[in-house]
This record gives sequence, C-alpha cells and structure tokens, in this order.
Amino acid sequence: MSNLKSDTDIERYAEIFKALSNPHRLKIFLRLVSCCAPGTIWTVEAPESRSVGDLAGDLNIVASTVSHHIKELRQAGLIKMQRAGQKIECWVDPEIIKELEGFFKV
Repeated sequence: MSNLKSDTDIERYAEIFKALSNPHRLKIFLRLVSCCAPGTIWTVEAPESRSVGDLAGDLNIVASTVSHHIKELRQAGLIKMQRAGQKIECWVDPEIIKELEGFFKV
C-alpha cells in the first residue's frame, strides 16, 4: 500500500466510520448529503428539509435519540451545526466529503 495513512489519520477515520456504523446516523448523514450540496446549510424551513421530529418518525425512533445521533455526527466532524433561535441548522462539512474521497483513492 503506497498511500499509507499516519496513525493520527487512522484514528480520525476510525472515529468517522464508527459514527457512520450506526444505521440511524448513516441514514441521517445520507439524508443531509442528498438534500443539498455539502456545505449548504440545512434549515427546517427549506422545502427539502425535515425537522428532528420528522426524522424521528422516518427512522421510527424518538426525537431525543435523533438529536443524540446528530450530536455524534457533529463530534465525528461529519456535519456542522449552529443554533438559530429554537431551531438547529446543520449541514455536511464539504471538507469531510473531500477527506473521504481521498481516503478511498488508492
């Protein structure tokens, strides 16, 4: 393997893949990737968006669990978040998409 990653890189990717290994988190991440281009802020007012409650219904889990999964995705560096009043805006970090593409290139 000519494109060896450093131990730090391996640890980082392990955290990313650990976060994505949960089916609910993977579905949330894919939802955010599919609804808009990475880096586009996802708001609950956008026509293609879903509230945490909607995502909970789609995933058949409670909203507090969806919030936990979103937090885990953020901690893994997969999404960015910001509070806008009572609403939470989140979006896929475009840099993480580039990093993942680079990881899989041989």
